[in-house]
Amino acid sequence: MYKNVLQSIDHIAIWPVISFIIFFLFFIGLLWWAFTANKKFITKMSEMPLDKTSQSISNNPENKAL
Repeated sequence: MYKNVLQSIDHIAIWPVISFIIFFLFFIGLLWWAFTANKKFITKMSEMPLDKTSQSISNNPENKAL
């Protein structure tokens, strides 16, 4: 039933092509960013969860009054 409905739509074959092009461009853009990104920035971001110098909400003196 659904196959007949989709076949009745004019130019339905263009939508998978458009979807593939959008995915392909996004993937290529992400690869380009990954290879050209600043290595110091990536290292800094990867170490952020393990950084002991950042203050959490419980250690922040401004939040002690709450």
